[in-house]
Amino acid sequence: MRAWVVERTGPIDGGAILRRVERDVPRPAPGEALVRVLACGVCRTDLHVVEGDLDLPALPLVPGHQAVGEVVEAPAGSGLAAGDRVGIPWLRWTCGRCRFCRSGRENLCPDARFTGFHADGGYADYATVPAAFALPLPAGLAPVEAAPLLCAGVIGFRALRLSGIRPGGRLGLYGFGAAAHLAVQVARHWGCETFVFTRTGEHAELARSLGAAWVGRSDEAPPAPLDAAVVFAPAGVVVPYALRALDRGGTVAIAGIHMTPIPPLDYDRDLFLERTLRSVTANTREDAREFLRLAAEIPVRTSVERVPFDQAREALVRLARGEVQGAAVLEL
Repeated sequence: MRAWVVERTGPIDGGAILRRVERDVPRPAPGEALVRVLACGVCRTDLHVVEGDLDLPALPLVPGHQAVGEVVEAPAGSGLAAGDRVGIPWLRWTCGRCRFCRSGRENLCPDARFTGFHADGGYADYATVPAAFALPLPAGLAPVEAAPLLCAGVIGFRALRLSGIRPGGRLGLYGFGAAAHLAVQVARHWGCETFVFTRTGEHAELARSLGAAWVGRSDEAPPAPLDAAVVFAPAGVVVPYALRALDRGGTVAIAGIHMTPIPPLDYDRDLFLERTLRSVTANTREDAREFLRLAAEIPVRTSVERVPFDQAREALVRLARGEVQGAAVLEL
């Protein structure tokens, strides 16, 4: 089978070695399903993996954790059957026994394992997934359209909930890539007035087309104080701007897995009056199931750049440069 393999991390436009190779089809371990991949989203987390921003357990590694495919083999009693269409998300396995798993917070499991990080992911013709963590997908959704929902969509949905935004509230979105262009559609469905902060004209146009009430730069003050904000941009310098844009009692949720250093905060200016700053860490399976149901109901529409499988490296370079509109998806 074809696969893209990270052999050495470093800047995608210079130091990283991301090679297209031929490999044997993987054999599923007990409890795992074998999936023929049809499409795989290109996520900023993949870029962090390739560039070495995250401490990888081992190399070589096949990246990709927004894979959509058809089940080829499934373990008995799993509820999956050959031909079923499923999603392979970031969250790959949790222990099910720790206090976080037992309290509905499996995203915080200390022993959690992740696709395209602890195990080979979806930048390949075939991938494996523990059957209990494969996500059934809504009927009628094309693989390329479904792929970004599995991470960008789910993490944006969790970030919205952790921001405390309520229907009809004023919401700020900092950075307008794959996750934000899906989150804004959920926010509009909830009747929120949404303000988007982005530095590129193309992203601003997409934000307006999806119903953003205002679009500006991250260092600009919005027309009205925000009830909540989500920071998708992996730039720590944005965080103080987001906090200053909040109304009293508002929350900034940081949705990235990696971020550059946050500048010093001034307590009186940035945090006082019960403003809150919190991070968002992965997601639970229930988050994913709830978001996929909501996405089908709205319905959420993905703005997708289709990328031939052989151009995975070029897609990551364009993502690093901020040139991707909406979400990039590899087609297999």
